[in-house]
Amino acid sequence: MNMDFIRKLPVPRDVKLQFPLSSAVIELRQKRLEEIKKVFSGESNKFLLIIGPCSADREDAVMDYICRLAKVSEKVKDKILIIPRIYTNKPRTTGLGYKGMVHQPDPTKAEDMLEGIIAIRKLHTRAVEETGLLCADEMLYPENHRYLSDILGYVAVGARSVEDQQHRIVASGLDIPCGMKNPTSGDISIMINSIKAAQSCHTFLYRGWEVHSQSNPYAHAILRGSTNSHGQNIPNYHYEDLAALYEQYSASGLKNVATIVDVNHANSGKKYLEQIRICHEVLHSCRHNTDIGKMVKGFMIESYIEDGSQKVEEGVYGKSITDPCLGWEKSEKLIYDIADQIV
Repeated sequence: MNMDFIRKLPVPRDVKLQFPLSSAVIELRQKRLEEIKKVFSGESNKFLLIIGPCSADREDAVMDYICRLAKVSEKVKDKILIIPRIYTNKPRTTGLGYKGMVHQPDPTKAEDMLEGIIAIRKLHTRAVEETGLLCADEMLYPENHRYLSDILGYVAVGARSVEDQQHRIVASGLDIPCGMKNPTSGDISIMINSIKAAQSCHTFLYRGWEVHSQSNPYAHAILRGSTNSHGQNIPNYHYEDLAALYEQYSASGLKNVATIVDVNHANSGKKYLEQIRICHEVLHSCRHNTDIGKMVKGFMIESYIEDGSQKVEEGVYGKSITDPCLGWEKSEKLIYDIADQIV
């Protein structure tokens, strides 16, 4: 093999034993997780906001941001459940560039995955301890999910991973809501099939074990737009898109018909300010059509302390080093505006 084996990394169980959760955090997580699940099952009418940086890059700025979110969350808790994004794995289309904290806990230094694994567990744990909010991450590497499996409240499978067999069947063994994004092609049937796989039981190979999954009834859709053969972004958040998704989704016989609308990525063409307008348009569609209103459970929003994005070497505190994000002032106002439109 044309690879250098650097070192054997500790198994998730050992990392969890070295960095355990307190009984208070375990209890808090279970309570918050039940609240989130009830949104997807339809038992709760609260609206979800999965909001935060495109990728977590430094602990101090991410914690600053989440602590701000926690204060806003307390003011809108009767209508909205906020799930902060702490995305520690960053998919790269070409494989080049910053791949997230699990690779580089310090983006200005060399990759160190042992330090990265420790850093992401500490960050996720600290977020729950200090804010009481359960956070979200992306399952870019199914094998690595176990390092955080006892602390996360939500996980997403990205557009480039959703067709992968391993991602689908590992999602079927998770005990938390798992969002399956539509693929970059925009083919909704592929996303529906991925949800069906995640809502089924499977026997498969995982981390050297033969395992059997019990199915995940909270697997659901995430609409993130698509890209056509000419590389142009094609949004799929419009009224007609949501109505068509509802028909196809309902006919599939899947449990807990639900979708989250990702208002950035191909839906906004990565024009981060468009996220505000898109949220308002989707909420209008929800008011206009009861079925759409029941199906749309929330938004995924890319937001950080400062507007836009930067190169790593610029070093601006709280500004994304990957996709451009909505700054804090605009984000805070948007959260309140969304709450005002929810009955």
